[in-house]
Amino acid sequence: MKSLFEEMGGTYRQEGDYLIPNLILPDTGDYRIGKYGRMRRIYLKEHCSIIYNIMILDGTIFKHLAEIDQACKNRMEIIISAMEKQEGVTDTLKAADQMEWVRRKNSIHNCA
Repeated sequence: MKSLFEEMGGTYRQEGDYLIPNLILPDTGDYRIGKYGRMRRIYLKEHCSIIYNIMILDGTIFKHLAEIDQACKNRMEIIISAMEKQEGVTDTLKAADQMEWVRRKNSIHNCA
């Protein structure tokens, strides 16, 4: 009598007295997950645990987190550049008063 795992094409290997399923993870690639990807992972894990578990089992979690991270970074660049134009943070300000330029850049980054 075959188990459901064997009926679906799964195989086992003998380790001492135990039969261990031969499970192989899908190729995850080389994704770099930044701040926003890690934040998304924490959110999925705490608030959408079913979706998180499905993505882990499918092997799509790293790709999803990398896409979210890249989208957030692109959006941050757009927001920061728009706020710099609105606030008048330019290279002339940097040349005239470097500390004020740094203050404004940090303020814009924190607001974005």
